Amino acid sequence: MDEFIKQLDPNLDYISHEINNGKCYITVTSNRKEVTCPFCGRPSSRIHSTYNRTFQDLPMQGNKVFIIIRNRKMFCDNSDCNHTTFAERFDFISCKAKKTRRLEDEIVRLSINCSSIAASKALKENVVDIGKSTVCNLLKKRNTSC
Repeated sequence: MDEFIKQLDPNLDYISHEINNGKCYITVTSNRKEVTCPFCGRPSSRIHSTYNRTFQDLPMQGNKVFIIIRNRKMFCDNSDCNHTTFAERFDFISCKAKKTRRLEDEIVRLSINCSSIAASKALKENVVDIGKSTVCNLLKKRNTSC
């Protein structure tokens, strides 16, 4: 399982997983010593707090995958920065997103040639918990008509 997580991001460490009713919940944590402030670019190693962030990823062995990351909130020690704290960010998921970029790509790929209703029904069965409005929003983001 650790190799699967390292493919998502080498800065993540696998903690545990649990499979319930066709859903796999994988808990991970960051292994970075320092995190760069997204607002000023200065590195920080001082942790303010941690919180769990849950998002969906590509399915694995017929199970929908939910990743729970123990995300860190960090202090920014740059007195010129407008932010005193910031949340750790990762390249594989957008800020505040509920799905990884690779899952969003797969949703768009599967949805491009059918209606949003048909796409959401097919995706719900095999890939991801999703509604037709989310399918439309992802297609609009990619400049494709819904």
